[in-house]
Amino acid sequence: MSAARLITTYAPERPEAAVLVLHGGASRPGRSAVSPAQLSVRRMVPIARRIARSGRGRVAVLRLLNTHRGWDITHTPIDDVVWALAQVRERYGAVPVGLVGHSLGGRAALLAGPLPGVRSVVALNPWVYPTDRADLAGRSVLVVQGTADRVADPERARVVASAIAETTDVTFVPVEGGKHAMLRHGSTFERAAADFVLSSLLGARRPGGRVGG
Repeated sequence: MSAARLITTYAPERPEAAVLVLHGGASRPGRSAVSPAQLSVRRMVPIARRIARSGRGRVAVLRLLNTHRGWDITHTPIDDVVWALAQVRERYGAVPVGLVGHSLGGRAALLAGPLPGVRSVVALNPWVYPTDRADLAGRSVLVVQGTADRVADPERARVVASAIAETTDVTFVPVEGGKHAMLRHGSTFERAAADFVLSSLLGARRPGGRVGG
């Protein structure tokens, strides 16, 4: 039976904060296990490394590999985030945690945002239902959405971001011409995620202001 795993990108001895990086990936027949070689998993490696470099030794960065692919209602990626947060507390104590996710990982980041310890949420091209809701009061929230995404509907992302904005400030950043895989304009997605999550967790001033609704 498969189980969730954490892959450490960087772990200082006494981090001031931790970031969990959450992958996407569509479901497959038979609850197929997640492999580190999957494109949806590998896609998050440069983002995790960017966060680790920009953290300048102050932040632990870990990539979460889910129990299985997709979003099964009997065991969702949120359950894996719950497990991962417990691992973070065991390793590093009660440090503030940021969630950075892509596609279904973006949905998991948004819906797991209310969990204890989470202080910052970044959703990159999140695959969401327009009815998704989460009370993220007290959290810093960023949604980065490619305008040319044909997998995760940009309008759905904007609707969910607007709903979440009823309880907290949400920064919505459209990436003109950006597609779902984040290969085009990849550095824009990486930089936005790293700058936002680190400034939120470490208390630095975030460049710019609130964008969109």
